[in-house]
Amino acid sequence: MNIFRLLADLSHLLAIIILLIKIWKTRSCAGISGKSQILFAIVYTTRYLDLLTTYVSAYNSVMKIVFIVASYATVYLMYVKFKATYDHNHDTFRIEFLLIPSAILALLINREFTVLEVLWTFSIYLESVAILPQLFLVSKTGEAESITSHYLFALGSYRGLYLLNWIYRYIVEDHYELIAIVAGVIQTVLYCDFFYLYITKVLKGKKLQLPA
Repeated sequence: MNIFRLLADLSHLLAIIILLIKIWKTRSCAGISGKSQILFAIVYTTRYLDLLTTYVSAYNSVMKIVFIVASYATVYLMYVKFKATYDHNHDTFRIEFLLIPSAILALLINREFTVLEVLWTFSIYLESVAILPQLFLVSKTGEAESITSHYLFALGSYRGLYLLNWIYRYIVEDHYELIAIVAGVIQTVLYCDFFYLYITKVLKGKKLQLPA
């Protein structure tokens, strides 16, 4: 554990809280990609199967359980409780184009060819592109609500901070995880355009708009 990982976890937790509060308070999931939320649920499920086999710490276990439960709670709110508000007409990204390549890549490039390691690797690859349906939805609708923008910024910050975590661990502990680093870089790059617009628009009280 280091300060960058702690801040990354807190940023991730903040993103989830922002999203759940947004959906619950407005009684609407408009502007949120259900397909991205499904992908995140798959990511956390396949990544944290080690909860059944390995104990690291209470903090580690609690955070993993929170992320899994929150991801499924979000999917439930979107596809069951507030289904009528879900914008399925714009949330049209073909997630199989993300799932299948991630699965194939995980089978070909992994740390160790075991079930848990392949699933962990699959989750890393998939998370790096899981936000694409959300960005695609924002692009199709033309803009994002401020609260949705805050959610995306917190989620993007989580991955950026995890990159700093890996840099810190390489310098201090002489340890690095190449798969996680490369996937993290890809994911952070996907957020770059959004980060720029967030800083120049949202923080100045303007609506965030992505080019269609």
